[in-house]
Amino acid sequence: MAAVQNGKPIDTTMAFTPTAGLVMGTRPGDIDPGLLLYLMGIENRTPEEWDQFINRDCGLIGVSETSSDMRDLIGKRDTDPRAKDAVALFCYQARKFIGAYAAAMGGFDTLVFSGGIGENSHEVRAEICANLEFLNLHLDAEKNRTNEPIISAIDSRVSVRVIPTNEELVIAKTVSALLNLTN
Repeated sequence: MAAVQNGKPIDTTMAFTPTAGLVMGTRPGDIDPGLLLYLMGIENRTPEEWDQFINRDCGLIGVSETSSDMRDLIGKRDTDPRAKDAVALFCYQARKFIGAYAAAMGGFDTLVFSGGIGENSHEVRAEICANLEFLNLHLDAEKNRTNEPIISAIDSRVSVRVIPTNEELVIAKTVSALLNLTN
């Protein structure tokens, strides 16, 4: 996630590595360094094994013990309490960061959902936006369910949008510009 003000990012959920911030499919998001120290004291792992653990075995897969894919977790959450916990954790953390970024920016006028989950999961978008009414953010349930480009209700002060992303294209254009291959 990123907080953008006047076209410039002012904060992001990633830090030195993408293991910080918002919980991901296989990464834990924010983790208490004391927990790692505790685990290092009781588990004899090499640095490579810890790297594997933090980057591949945590996050949604670690909580659910079945999948890192939000589509699978949404499909299982009515019958699998761990899948339900993983979805709830992701949505809670996303909502918490939205609140923090709203405070950091003194409010906001647009919330954008993008990327695989943001573009494709109306259930996750609805759960993330639940309890954000204090920001005068209201979803239109039908527009959200049908993945409209703008999913906010007419009475919402905050515009909520679903914008497809093409990370590969952005990377290619950036590299091309850096190599002076474009006009």
